[in-house]
Amino acid sequence: MLTVEGLRSRYGRIEVLHGLDIEVASGQIVTVVGANGAGKTTLLRCLSGIQPVSAGSIVFRGEALTAVPAFRRVQRGLSQSPEGRQIFTNLTVEENLRLGAYLFADDKVDRDMQDAFAMFPILREKRNLAAGGLSGGQQQMLAIARALMARPSCLLLDEPSMGLAPILVAQIFEVVKSLKSLDVTVLLVEQNAFGALSIADRGYVMETGRITMSGPAAELIADERIRAAYLGV
Repeated sequence: MLTVEGLRSRYGRIEVLHGLDIEVASGQIVTVVGANGAGKTTLLRCLSGIQPVSAGSIVFRGEALTAVPAFRRVQRGLSQSPEGRQIFTNLTVEENLRLGAYLFADDKVDRDMQDAFAMFPILREKRNLAAGGLSGGQQQMLAIARALMARPSCLLLDEPSMGLAPILVAQIFEVVKSLKSLDVTVLLVEQNAFGALSIADRGYVMETGRITMSGPAAELIADERIRAAYLGV
């Protein structure tokens, strides 16, 4: 579904991605794990079109995306739930969700919203409240639900467990895992290597803008180098 080859990106004169190669197969959960500052968020920003690419290619469902603007990528089926949630705090929960569906003006929008409420029941309870009043975990649920309202075939998730209590982290990862049953392919970027690899089909390890290891997630989670560097064992 998604192929990245030789991807490079820079901030000014400083190159932060140094020729990344990544593949995401349809129907899979693929995770990119690594420490803070490894370049994971920059990677997703390049994929969604809000960070310039200086070299390399991005091909999504057979179409080259490198020169396609961000809003067109959403139309193609690539949607992102950003790091830090970035919800619209002064708008209600329902208004945030409807903004996620800004591409559509059909009857299915309300059905999509009901699906979001079924996935995250607390959002139904708070649908008419300002999103800024939600807890951190509830805001993360809203960010994911808003991204799903764009009806993506591939969802980019940037650090969905960041700053959450362990019980909420487990809940978020269960939701991510359940997306496979909805035919949504997921590219998950996470510092929580154990949690991400536990639900993924395939994994990549990123260090200082480079992919240093890749393979089936089950093999990576069992690798002694990964366990020592990221899992604390």
